Amino acid sequence: MMVKRFAQILGVVLILIGVVGLVLGNRVWLGILNVDIVEDIVHLGTGALLAYVGFSRMDLSTARSVVLALGAIYLVVGILGFVVPMMFGLIPHGYTIFDDLLHLALGGLSLAVALSAPRGSRQTGRSASA
Repeated sequence: MMVKRFAQILGVVLILIGVVGLVLGNRVWLGILNVDIVEDIVHLGTGALLAYVGFSRMDLSTARSVVLALGAIYLVVGILGFVVPMMFGLIPHGYTIFDDLLHLALGGLSLAVALSAPRGSRQTGRSASA
């Protein structure tokens, strides 16, 4: 159940970050956080996927796999951000150190939650008696 709750919370947060980013436009916000349209679209997409996983009747095993995969992707993006801050031209202003650390934390936390969830559970996240 923890993995579904994590997906719900993170999904909603990423959707909000994506919407706020679209409103702010392409720039570095407060001098620490990069806001670019490509990143906003990615946040909206991953947020929507996580929200779907968290709020749907999807089984826990599939939810765990999705959170695990997205955690690995965010971890790789965090590592790559230190080496290739402009992500091969996709991020015009380049990632800041804060962006990189945030992606690393998000990836690491997602991996920890997914790996701590029991494997092979076929429950839907709803009470079995309901």
